[in-house]
Amino acid sequence: MSDLPAASLDHLQQPDLEALRPPYANHKPRILILYGSLREVSYSRLLAQEARRLLEHFGCEVRIYDPKGLPLPDEEPASHPKVQELRELSEWSEGQVWVSPERHGAMTGVMKAQIDWIPLAIGSVRPTQGKTLAVMEVSGGSQSFNAVNQMRVLGRWMRMITIPNQSSVSKAYQEFDASGRMKPSPFYDRVVDVCEELVKFTLLTRGASAYLVDRYSERKEDAEKLEQRVALKSI
Repeated sequence: MSDLPAASLDHLQQPDLEALRPPYANHKPRILILYGSLREVSYSRLLAQEARRLLEHFGCEVRIYDPKGLPLPDEEPASHPKVQELRELSEWSEGQVWVSPERHGAMTGVMKAQIDWIPLAIGSVRPTQGKTLAVMEVSGGSQSFNAVNQMRVLGRWMRMITIPNQSSVSKAYQEFDASGRMKPSPFYDRVVDVCEELVKFTLLTRGASAYLVDRYSERKEDAEKLEQRVALKSI
């Protein structure tokens, strides 16, 4: 007898250790970086480029999306070339890095527009589900965590595996040299930490990501829908 009368026992599953430890894939981790500024001198873009260098050093294949020319959400159809480029890169990626300036105590509209153009679902496929995510921000004043906290909320909403570490670079104009490279500092060390952790989580989870986000409620719902379709065909 079960002491779970509210549960559908047919859809309850014990953890599968083999599914949690699939064979490791041999290809380089695929990482997409988004940044949230269109300024000519963009510290979020410079930080994104630093992250790219570090991730490539750790053995990743990295692409940075340029948000210039991306329309506002719903301003153009999803067939717009910049929207299609963004969605294809998101689908290609196994992990992502979101880097936003903090403006008026929040992430920028440029950053939010990119995230809003990435769909939660395409048919029955959730294109971001199970992908890893790292969040970083730059600010012109004292250190703040408003933007990274907001991006964490969005990552969770999009069912991404957001890593524990994060980076917030305050007074960013002081942290880059004339050639656009980040200076040695505790801020830079934290960026290294974030990139290193993202690679580890991506390697650890990418082969098992579909299993990690497999949910009882959805298995139960899918079974009920299938039963309804079969019942309709039998009438």
